[in-house]
Amino acid sequence: MRALEPWVVEPLQTFLAESSARLILLMTTSGQVVAQHGFARSFEVMTAAALGSAIVASTEELARLMGAPRFGAVVHGGSRLSCMLAAFGTPRGRWIGLVVFGPETSIGLVQLFFDRMVEELVGAAPRQAAAPPIRAENFERELNASLKELFGR
Repeated sequence: MRALEPWVVEPLQTFLAESSARLILLMTTSGQVVAQHGFARSFEVMTAAALGSAIVASTEELARLMGAPRFGAVVHGGSRLSCMLAAFGTPRGRWIGLVVFGPETSIGLVQLFFDRMVEELVGAAPRQAAAPPIRAENFERELNASLKELFGR
C-alpha cells in the first residue's frame, strides 16, 4: 500500500481485507493519485488514473445530458477480472476509487465494503481546505512528484 495522505491507509487496508479486491487506486477527479495498492509499475498507475478520471467525467456528463443524477458507480464485469469506478465526496474534495477484483468476491460485496471505506475516509479526513487544483502547465511535474512519492523513486 502506498499513500500520499497517511490518514487513508487504515480505511484502505480494511477495505482490501474485507472485499478481497486485488487492486485499488484512489485519485482526485483530475487524476492525481492519492493512494494505490497492487499496481506493479508507475506507468500502470498513471494510465489507470488518467483513464479512470476520464471515464467518470464522461459518464457524469452523460448523466447530466440525460437529466439524471450522477451515476453511483461504473462496473465492468469480466470473465477473470472485474472493475468498479466510483466517485465520492470527501472534505478534501471529490475523489474517485478504481477497484479491480476477481471471482473470489462479488460486485455486491465490493460495493458494500467500498461504501464503508468511503464513510471511514470522510470521517478520517483532515478538515483543512483541499489543495488548489493543478494547472495544466504544472500537471506533469505534479504527477511525477506524486508517483515518486508513491513508489519511493
